[in-house]
Formats: sequence, structure tokens, C-alpha cells
Amino acid sequence: MFKTRLLIRIFIIYFILFFLISVWYLSKLERNERATPLNHRLAVIVPYRNRSNELELFLSHMNSFLNTQSVDHIFMIVNQVDKHRFNRAALINIGFIESKSLVDYIVMHDIDLLPLNHELTYKYPQYGPIHLASPEYHPIYHYLSYVGGILIIKSEDFERINGMSPLYWGWGREDDNFYVRMKRVGMNIYRPHNLSTNNTNTFQHIHDQRIHKRDYAKYGKQKEEGRKIYPELGFNTTKYEIINKAIRKTNQGIEYIMLDIKIECDYNLTDWCDHPIDTAN
Repeated sequence: MFKTRLLIRIFIIYFILFFLISVWYLSKLERNERATPLNHRLAVIVPYRNRSNELELFLSHMNSFLNTQSVDHIFMIVNQVDKHRFNRAALINIGFIESKSLVDYIVMHDIDLLPLNHELTYKYPQYGPIHLASPEYHPIYHYLSYVGGILIIKSEDFERINGMSPLYWGWGREDDNFYVRMKRVGMNIYRPHNLSTNNTNTFQHIHDQRIHKRDYAKYGKQKEEGRKIYPELGFNTTKYEIINKAIRKTNQGIEYIMLDIKIECDYNLTDWCDHPIDTAN
């Protein structure tokens, strides 16, 4: 009888010790999981139209640049195939919409601007948007509110400010609008400083103005409306049709997503999405 009671007590003690050790071990695993940084993934969103030569060069350069920094990434080329004037902001909105289930941050990236200095990092922008193509180092644009060229932003931050205004058909001003949107919600914009390079050798600008001319024309109320912010208009009001979506490879075997897009123009809102037809002839 005494031996039976002793065995029962020993069993109970062992059970309690096993339970306590199990709880301690599981809590340790949970703490380790919380301390482990999340694996982030970047979508390189490129607004695109008729730039096949630059595309091959861009993808080769950027894939190597990002791999060197161990940045997990996808390339999303948003190709405008309709007959309207080019709309960079709408294409970026579409790229965000179509990639947000795959990534947790994006970079809005011009196809003709290649980073040369590896001090420029494409890592996750934990504290706020990072404007890599800083006015201090951009080869052309040097005004303080410039946020074009290359801007990295968390998906949640892009969604928070409703993306970019889709009212900008033709060239320019959509970035200035985006700057105001970020500032209105109190976002700090971070930029690189104290680089070992300057505005002549931090980036390579491969745009050929003789081949790809900028569309600076302004029609009707376009210039006046371009000064307004309209925060309610953004990726949520960008309407489009996907004509084709395919995973393609460059000659070097680099994979990218090509989205052929037709953007819908609301002529009551922006009657400048097309060039006026010359009826004189």
C-alpha cells in the first residue's frame, strides 16, 4: 500500500514537472517567433509603353542590383496598350492593386533610371517612404518636393493615402501631387545622405529624348486641375481592363510579370486624356 502511494506521488510530481517544462518551452518558442524579423517582399512596379530596349537593360541591371542586396522581389511591368495619353500614376495604381496580394512593399520605379551606388538600399522602408532618387543625387531634378524616379513605400502606406491621383494624363505633376498626399497624413519622407557619389554618378539616366519624347501638352482645365489634390481619387477610382497577363523571361532568363492594360478615361472628369483631333484638315 505504501509503495503504491509513493509511486502515485512520484507520478504526480513527474507530471507537474513535465507540464511546467512544456509551458516554458512553448513560451520560449513564441518569444523567438516574435523576435524573428518578417520576410519582406518587394514589387518593382514599372509604368511602361513601347520601351523594349530599355526594358531588357533595366531588368538585367535591377535583378543583379537587388540580388546583391538579398532583396526578395518581383518585377511587374504595367504596359499601357490603349490609345490614350500616357498615365504613369494610373499604371502605378494598377501595379499596386495587382501585386498587393504577393508583396508587402513596392517601389515606384522609372524604367530609365538605374541606380549605380550600392549604398542605395531597397530594403523594407520600416519607418516611412524612402525616396531613393533624392534631389541631391538625381541627375536632372533638384527641387525639394520632388519624389519621382524611384520611391519605396510600404503597401499599407500606399493604401492609406489612396495611392496616386489618376487625373494626370501626359507628362508630369503626378509626383508633386503624391508628395502632398504623403505630407497631408504626416508621413516622413526619408532620403539618402552622405553618399560616396554625387548627382553625376549615383544614377544612370538612359532616356533618349530623340526617341521617346515627353508629352508636356496641357488642354482645357488640365493645368488648373493639376494643382488640386482630390484625395478621394486614387487607386480606388482607377478603372482598367487587363488585356493580357503573362509571366515572361528576358534573354537572360529573368522572370517578370507583363500586364497589358487599357485604362478607362472618364471624359466628364478628364477630357484631356486624348490629344484633340485636328479638324482643320
